[in-house]
Amino acid sequence: MEQLNLLLEKLKLDHLEAQLDAVCEQAAQRELDYKSFLAQALGAEWQGRHQRGIEARLRQARFPWLKTLEQFDFAFQPSLDRQQVRELAGLSFIERAQNVVVLGPPGVGKTHLAVGLGIKAVEAGYTVQFLTLETLMTRLVRAKHENRLERALQQLIYPKLLIIDEIGYLPLSREEASLIFRLIVRRYERASLIVTS
Repeated sequence: MEQLNLLLEKLKLDHLEAQLDAVCEQAAQRELDYKSFLAQALGAEWQGRHQRGIEARLRQARFPWLKTLEQFDFAFQPSLDRQQVRELAGLSFIERAQNVVVLGPPGVGKTHLAVGLGIKAVEAGYTVQFLTLETLMTRLVRAKHENRLERALQQLIYPKLLIIDEIGYLPLSREEASLIFRLIVRRYERASLIVTS
């Protein structure tokens, strides 16, 4: 058993190591053959890694809260096209590097929809970042004044989905408009953007 634990550690099979007794017990109860047992053991490791990846991407996304599409109250917003939301939840717009614009008055759930789509993207393995326009502009203007705009833009090009919330609430200066335009041009046809306004 010592050798097995050492091998699990060397192979960095942390999740399997933590669940090994339960996996062995289930295999014995179900009288699994060797290949089925191995598939079950590796499945336990993969599931743990997958979950850890989701949790890491959720932290990196910096969502203001975690609200899923399933929690969205369509009864509160009957004018919203459920079929269109289901289509967006399929995430093909990310595969095609297309953008989504969510428009509406305050309090109708635009941010909730954007976050819900972002969570779906994280669960599907995509990198996501959420920023309010105010936070984005502060970051870009500071980077420009500190001569590190290129690096800041590169960091914002990397996520497969960038969500910019609250565009249009605050007026943009000429410099800010130029910076956001540069960001959008850099991401165009490379990665997706969700904008709420």
